[in-house]
Amino acid sequence: MSNRKHAFARTLLASATAVWMGATAASAQAETRVTYKSASAGTAYYQMGVELAEAIRKGTDGDIVVTLEESQGSVQNVMEVMARQGNYVFTTPPGLVTRAMEGEGPFAERQHPRFEEIRGLFPIPAITMHFVVAGDEGVIGLEALEGKEILIGRGTFGAREAERYLELFDMQEKVEVANAEIGSGPDALKNGQIDAFVTASSFPSPNVIETAASMAISLISFSDEQIEQTGAARQTIPAGTYAGVDEDVQTTSLPVIAYTTTGMDDETAYTLTKTFWERREAMAEESPWWGSITHDMIGNIAGSLHPGAVRYYDEADIEIPDELR
Repeated sequence: MSNRKHAFARTLLASATAVWMGATAASAQAETRVTYKSASAGTAYYQMGVELAEAIRKGTDGDIVVTLEESQGSVQNVMEVMARQGNYVFTTPPGLVTRAMEGEGPFAERQHPRFEEIRGLFPIPAITMHFVVAGDEGVIGLEALEGKEILIGRGTFGAREAERYLELFDMQEKVEVANAEIGSGPDALKNGQIDAFVTASSFPSPNVIETAASMAISLISFSDEQIEQTGAARQTIPAGTYAGVDEDVQTTSLPVIAYTTTGMDDETAYTLTKTFWERREAMAEESPWWGSITHDMIGNIAGSLHPGAVRYYDEADIEIPDELR
């Protein structure tokens, strides 16, 4: 081969290499990385994080890559806002965001200006109160608990709420509270050791599904007045969610929200929010708890929405409260 041909080949190879490197660099540059911090491994909320990460990957053709991180809970998730930069997404009940911004509760000794930079994106399945009672009535009122032994557990959100409700509705002297861990609730109900148990989780709750599959159960449905008295968010468990419960159940829940900070650019926040809502139905087909999400739940967000999220809601003609803008 002549020197001229050698030179031409080298030029051609160099050009091809440059094109390939340019394409690779463009691809790497196009990929946006997001850290998502929710709950400890093995929990329902960690599993939701796995499902959400996959939905975002599919919905953006891999342009946004979500890395899931374990967490010890919502307080830690909010605390990490002080040090996190860039695309940090975390889940928490909105009340904790309010406390962080006001420097109250667990944040009283660790106030920080970055808490003011927290911005909402979208709701995720709420922690829903289930009062599960043995019997085939399906849907019953709170008064049906009178004279029964009920397991509420201890130290959890569900246990604290159940105790608060028993006191609020003057039921403390009318029921017997079982002294056992809540994890034994389904087995204890099946074995006839208790008459009812309380569990708080996103729905459909695996332990309620398991219980309803092996025995007749009923769920307590609260009246509008009772829900208002609790001061908690209303939650409807649709008819047919659990075997034998063929009417809607009105109960309460603790909303959970996916938040980020102003450190995330508008385009990423817009794409995350848009992809979440567009993939929600597909996620619900795989895991029914995503079916509990409605546009009304956006109103549970504390603080304000990220401008990128606002852009999506306006484009999609989804009504949002003015105070979230």
